[in-house]
Amino acid sequence: MISSNENLNVSFYLKKNNIRNGVCPVMGSITIGKDVVRFSCKLEANPTLWDTRAGRMNGKSSQARTVNREIDKINVAINACYKEIVTIRGKSTAEEVKNTFQGISASQETLLQVFREHNDVYRTQAGVNYSIRTWKIHENSRSNLEKFIKHRYHVSDFHFRQLNRKFIDDYVFYLRIDRKFMPCTVLKNIESLRKVVKIAIRKKIISIDPFFGFSPEYPKPCQRYVPENELKKIMKTSLNNAALEVTRDMFVFSCFTGLAYIDLYNLTGNQIIKDETGLIWLNINRQKTGSVSKIPLLEVPLQLIEKYRKTNNGNDRIFPMKSNVRMNEQIKKIAELCGVERRLTFHMARHTFATETCLSQGVPIETVSRMMGHTKLSTTQIYAKVTHNKVNKDMALLSKKIRNKYVFTL
Repeated sequence: MISSNENLNVSFYLKKNNIRNGVCPVMGSITIGKDVVRFSCKLEANPTLWDTRAGRMNGKSSQARTVNREIDKINVAINACYKEIVTIRGKSTAEEVKNTFQGISASQETLLQVFREHNDVYRTQAGVNYSIRTWKIHENSRSNLEKFIKHRYHVSDFHFRQLNRKFIDDYVFYLRIDRKFMPCTVLKNIESLRKVVKIAIRKKIISIDPFFGFSPEYPKPCQRYVPENELKKIMKTSLNNAALEVTRDMFVFSCFTGLAYIDLYNLTGNQIIKDETGLIWLNINRQKTGSVSKIPLLEVPLQLIEKYRKTNNGNDRIFPMKSNVRMNEQIKKIAELCGVERRLTFHMARHTFATETCLSQGVPIETVSRMMGHTKLSTTQIYAKVTHNKVNKDMALLSKKIRNKYVFTL
């Protein structure tokens, strides 16, 4: 492989006169003009699988992937060293580049390497300190970043010393235009990258934040809850389809309990308790956060529990839940049949519980936060929306309270 950065050329080859156990040392060459230095890559490769022209191994074996990945890292690091020296001094020799590279190569970490280490923490703690969904979000972000680096720079990894604002702007453009991601998806990918950059700064891999001055495009806020009139349509419309009816019932149950999909999926009879006053509660440990969520059951969810108790197939779970993807597909069909024009998702039921079922009816946000199993009140505030009806009710009550209390002399 030969990489060019202005006057710099980097190539890789095998030292074939030193073959042992069927493998040869991989060597590197740095050329600047007529100035050439060579160095050991501290790698070994099978000469029968070596592509002399490309300067890398052929095939997709574990050894080939490992060797080629390390070659890409070395190439990126050398280019970064050369660029840094030229930026400071205006020129560089091949020996200076080699010395700078060898001085940092042992400790310098690359972008995707740190990203993988970051995701490994989430993977090993998934279901304990972090949700599996959170790990998957970060892993998807790493995969998207890896695809961008291969697409834009034709390497398998990227050196932190080359990371700058242009890289970030190009990445945003790639996500928006090439991948056609929605603004919220672009934002999630950028937030994951930003976390990795902060780790690099904390570990002193880099000293300057490439995100300095960067302002992400935030998605336009949209109504994430179902208003009362549309919820009534969903509840009253005859669907004439058993599968859609189950999904509708699960959606409505969540609208009156605030349960997330995974907690509703795992709901069992053991989580339904009756207190000494006869009130029936849900008592669950939220899978996402592990926090305890206690929710008194209103009339509608009690009716649904009784409905599906009669059709229980013998397992511990109360409801016959389908996959989240399938239920989101069906909830859109239900919206169409019910004449609801907004784009529904199953998670909107949780927003509806917070906004329409509770806050709009005067339930304090602290109580809502406790029922939803939030560890911080600020999390509940994301769900909290003050509806027009709520404003009308509150102002009517205020008007009644202060009537004749204040007199204005005209």
